[in-house]
Amino acid sequence: MSVRYSIVVPILNEEAIIPLLLHRLDGLLGRLDGAAEIIIVDDGSSDTGPIVLKARALSDPRYRLIGLSRNFGHQTAITAGIDAASGDAVIVMDADLQDPPEVILDMVAMWKQGFHIVDAKRSRRQGETLVKRGAASLFYRLLDRMARVSIPRDVGDFRLIDRAAADAFRAMPEQDRFVRGMFAWLGFRHATVTYEREARQAGVTKYPFRKMLRLAAHGLIGFSDMPLRAAIWLGLSVSGLATLYGLYVLGVWLAGSRLVDGWASTVIVLSFLSGMHMFMTGVVGLYVGRIHAEVKRRPLYVVETWVGFADRPHGREPMPLHRATALRSA
Repeated sequence: MSVRYSIVVPILNEEAIIPLLLHRLDGLLGRLDGAAEIIIVDDGSSDTGPIVLKARALSDPRYRLIGLSRNFGHQTAITAGIDAASGDAVIVMDADLQDPPEVILDMVAMWKQGFHIVDAKRSRRQGETLVKRGAASLFYRLLDRMARVSIPRDVGDFRLIDRAAADAFRAMPEQDRFVRGMFAWLGFRHATVTYEREARQAGVTKYPFRKMLRLAAHGLIGFSDMPLRAAIWLGLSVSGLATLYGLYVLGVWLAGSRLVDGWASTVIVLSFLSGMHMFMTGVVGLYVGRIHAEVKRRPLYVVETWVGFADRPHGREPMPLHRATALRSA
């Protein structure tokens, strides 16, 4: 039986919300106009959630479970799910139910109008602190100005993509992934549906401030060369200021004025120049580090268990060989 819809749900230590998640997904499946599969990607959970999900995948042919061998990160887990999806339309959503599954029906309606990618834009963000909302808004504004492609504001990873866009995404091999930027880079016909992001139903966020900064760095470095150009101009500006200061010192000496003895000014200038040098070296180092990660050509992720894929074991190659390694199936 062909699958019309594939719903990809990355998950990490969400045992508290799994019963409600499955209930909401069951209700959604009954409202879709075609056959669907739910692909849950366990990104190295250490709780009992995978046990519940494995039992569901074994008892309900609509559910599949991919168990990664360790925590590879949210963006990589999304990639694993898209790699395995066989539907004509692939929907990515988070497991915490801040992305309401019912919004998928609105996405499907837009997809049927001929759009290849349908983004879900947050009109409100419930349950988030003012600091987090402000930081997110600032990040999207900066990224929109600095990136070489236009990345929609207030849009996360909750989206629908059709088969053409999914196959194009599967052909992108980079290791440091910023999925929303990758889909913006692909082009295709985009549409947007708006929704009110709900508060987390249970558990705690898996995106603390540290991980948010890392994701922001992937987005800025992966889709903008502005940091490199800023480093160049900053270096030239500092060098220009140092040259002007040197001319000032020379002018004071030629005028016969006595310079103030001491090392204070020298130390300040040298420290400033050294700091700028270290800053520019660090920026370049970030890009070189990404190149180093790419040229090693390691698999993007390792699959430890497959559950529920027996009906189509490898009829359509679910994982590009350059991107994933599978250990065993269930």
